[in-house]
Amino acid sequence: MPDFTTFSVLFFVRKTSADTSKFLIYARITVDGKRAEISLKRSIPVNKWDPKKGRGRGSGQDVRVLNQYLDQVYTRLLECHKQLCSENKKISALNIKARYLGNDKEHKSLLELLKYHDSHMKTILKKGTLKNYGTTEIYVKEFLVKEKNINDLHLNEVNYRFITDFENFLRTYSARISRKTCGNNGTMKHLERLKKMLNLAVKIGWMTKNPFDSFKFRFEKYERQYLSKRELEILEATTFTRSSLEKVKDIFVFSCYSGLSYVDIKELVPDQIVKGIDGINWIYTKRQKTNETVKVPLLPKAQEILSLYLKENDTPNSETLFPVFSNQKVNKYLKEIMEQLNIRKIITFHSARHTFATTITLSNGVPIETVSKLLGHTKLSTTQIYARVLETKVSSDMLLLKEKIEANEAKRSAASPNLPN
Repeated sequence: MPDFTTFSVLFFVRKTSADTSKFLIYARITVDGKRAEISLKRSIPVNKWDPKKGRGRGSGQDVRVLNQYLDQVYTRLLECHKQLCSENKKISALNIKARYLGNDKEHKSLLELLKYHDSHMKTILKKGTLKNYGTTEIYVKEFLVKEKNINDLHLNEVNYRFITDFENFLRTYSARISRKTCGNNGTMKHLERLKKMLNLAVKIGWMTKNPFDSFKFRFEKYERQYLSKRELEILEATTFTRSSLEKVKDIFVFSCYSGLSYVDIKELVPDQIVKGIDGINWIYTKRQKTNETVKVPLLPKAQEILSLYLKENDTPNSETLFPVFSNQKVNKYLKEIMEQLNIRKIITFHSARHTFATTITLSNGVPIETVSKLLGHTKLSTTQIYARVLETKVSSDMLLLKEKIEANEAKRSAASPNLPN
């Protein structure tokens, strides 16, 4: 590539045999005297074109819109020239045209990235995670059509403005009644997934920089719901006449006393129940989400529920232990259960893990490091999200502190009886 090239862009018109009252508009790219032309698929009345300025003449709305478009094309062509220079590619009129039209081999589109991500990550990411990425991709495609009036765009057009526009779209758009408008944290999760996909584009050389580098995620903290000791006791003591509610109750309580997630309980098989050196049953499994090995000694309540279903389950060891409904149906039944028990909390199946972490283990003095191991977390900071210092624990700790202070005061008074209080 030469050290210096001449480069210019000119807008010009040609007559059309179909309608002699209008001109068709073209862009001419010239590099070192060699030209390439692009049809802009726009037309203008003959008397409204200014050949000297290369723009529409007049102040009407149609002319202003056209001139804005021509300015955008001009800026885009300059950007294509700049990209080729930064990539140390050959600067020619044809190469700039190809880059503008997206026909050069190096220039990939956003939908190409989504397709590449799907094909290369399906063996790496878990099924549930892939499903979440699929939802994000649906929103991206709807955003392109509804807000941008396009079906696809080049990756180098994905900039900070694109991100903020997409964020606003997520916060306000609802395609149908069954899909709610995204809340703040839901919006941030979609943006997080888009950022990861763009990071992939950077790694494979389809982008030079991720526009999310200057974007700040804003997650709102919220109290995660769990059952208190009293609420859990009420749930355990209740027998439901509907078998579906009774089964969901059993599996939920089992999770409260084992800490296993919905998918891990759903796929639990008899072979994963192993007798430990302490003489009690342990669950040996791997978390579907993190692939971390989890070893959980069964507490009496969990063993009681397990024994009940082991008796009912006469199928081979390849079959799962518990008859688990879909996650949506389980949460629907849990809502019914909580309403019947007058527990005014939004409880989902995931709340059982929080109950295990908070009510069953941490509030009974189990160290957070042990709880982290039982939950199958890879980082202690993840467990700290579950950890709560309950009021009863604060009260008992402060009572111990009070007794310790009073004992120290008594020792000091006994050692120095003549000192004033």
